[in-house]
Amino acid sequence: MKSQRAIVALVILNLLLLTVQLAHARSTSPEPVVDVLRAHSLELVDDKGRVRAELKVLPALPNVKMPDGTTGYPESVQLRLISSTGAPHVKLGASEDGSGLVLGGEHGAYVQILSRGGEPYVKILTAKGQEKLVKP
Repeated sequence: MKSQRAIVALVILNLLLLTVQLAHARSTSPEPVVDVLRAHSLELVDDKGRVRAELKVLPALPNVKMPDGTTGYPESVQLRLISSTGAPHVKLGASEDGSGLVLGGEHGAYVQILSRGGEPYVKILTAKGQEKLVKP
């Protein structure tokens, strides 16, 4: 009689342990993936909290003076990849009138590819300040 009680107690204990294990397995399953992430900007930060990548929508700037002498800049989307020292080494932008890509390096050297308003060009600047401009 005592052995039957012990067997029943062990069966009940096993069922309880199985239930707890199944409940735990369900709670550790991966979270559902969201189909769409909607935001005005997205930032990736490193373990020290420094922003290392940005993706954002920039508002139009109707009164800004551009280096080429024109006034105004349309709304745009910009992706920036930033070094650990805070320097944006990659910039990719797109707006209504074109797009641009800047690949930066050490000491201010960079390559710029710009195609806005039907006048594309490539500009190369070395760390020594030597510049080359390529236009069609």
